[in-house]
Amino acid sequence: MQVVAVTDPVSLGFQRAAMVAITVDGDMRRVARALAELEEVVYVVLAAGSIDVLAEVVVADDEALLTLLNDRIRMIPGVRTTETSIYLSIEKQTYQWGTR
Repeated sequence: MQVVAVTDPVSLGFQRAAMVAITVDGDMRRVARALAELEEVVYVVLAAGSIDVLAEVVVADDEALLTLLNDRIRMIPGVRTTETSIYLSIEKQTYQWGTR
């Protein structure tokens, strides 16, 4: 068990959060590990289906998102495509799934 505080990125000056869906050529674990090394990436999962990896990112603004996508994520060997969904509003965020 780990007890942590969850902060609101907007209150810390980050204006943009997004989910990046990534398709991969080759080993998707290698791409996921490379994504996990990026400071702006806060969540990485391997997925089954048409998307191989999902990465949640938090950045200062749209320019920072563009730089992250174009200059860093798309340059990772094995990344074939990305599709970014920008968060407009978070309607629910909970970490209660481990309790009953």
